[in-house]
Amino acid sequence: MEEMMYTYWLANIQGVGTKTIHQLYKYCENAKAIYELNGSQLFHMYGISKQAANLIWESKKKWNLVDAWEQFQESGVQFVSWEQEQYPSRLRDIFDPPYALFFIGHLPPERQKTVGIVGARNCSPYGEYCAKRIGEVLAKNGIAVISGMARGIDTFGHEGALKGGGRTYGVLGCGPNIVYPPENWRVYEQIVENGGILSEYPPDTSPRPGLFPARNRIISALSDILVVVEAKEKSGSLITADAALEQGKDVYAVPGRITDERSTGCNRLIKQGAGILLSPEDLTGEIGFFTDKNKLSLEKNEALVYSCLDLHPKSIEEISRQTALDIITLAELLFALEEKGFVREVFQNHYISMG
Repeated sequence: MEEMMYTYWLANIQGVGTKTIHQLYKYCENAKAIYELNGSQLFHMYGISKQAANLIWESKKKWNLVDAWEQFQESGVQFVSWEQEQYPSRLRDIFDPPYALFFIGHLPPERQKTVGIVGARNCSPYGEYCAKRIGEVLAKNGIAVISGMARGIDTFGHEGALKGGGRTYGVLGCGPNIVYPPENWRVYEQIVENGGILSEYPPDTSPRPGLFPARNRIISALSDILVVVEAKEKSGSLITADAALEQGKDVYAVPGRITDERSTGCNRLIKQGAGILLSPEDLTGEIGFFTDKNKLSLEKNEALVYSCLDLHPKSIEEISRQTALDIITLAELLFALEEKGFVREVFQNHYISMG
């Protein structure tokens, strides 16, 4: 526990970035060893700027380790640094990983599939519908939603996941104990109960424009796949998409009208090679959610209907002939399978398998 006290100190030094901390760790085994550096060692350490050395040295003078650590422990906020096993593995190998994550609630489970949903703050009703629907379908299929809790698409993606009864995680550009934007306090509380609020910034850090672009790399890193719903030609969502591509993630964009400036960024992403997201069901199939365990969990008649389907559309009459089930019973089973994400109606009364 004493080591965590020093780690907390190091994570709170404003103006000292992760690159500098990486450099310090080349010479020191842990945060306590960094704290115990004397002035000569610190100011003559290769790769550490004079400005960074000054910030570290001044923080040692001002920081009351014991009092600050006790106050933090009473705050309800938790944190994890890259020295610990609990640090998300998705973040470890990215460029400029955060030294520490502060969070309320939980961290995304390592083995759970995740999809990031980002987009315009000033979104259209079409964008709102898409974000909510995508979030809901993902949640119903056991896939967690990652976003930034910003106004517009981010919020609607979270709301969709919550409606679907799933997990969702918000990555903030301020301290995790600050609700931003303020009107999102209900969503914030629901996310804490059904996932977690995360930030690389310590508690009580006020939201500032310069902090938000950096948090985008965390959103993309925690996401197995990133979806952009609406984005202008120049937007924070495209910064997140660029980060995702640099991290080797698949990026999907929801197409929009060529006359709508809120879709310009998405359409351009598609032109440049991003995947075209035509339905949330396409996404659940792409991420490989469906496993043998899922199929075995189906009821007997559901499994019978599912086994008759593949990627070639079949009419409900044809399925009825193959299964010997009447149309009314079959319609109910197909509806249940579609709700679970196992089948998809591609046109009226014609179905394909999503497995």
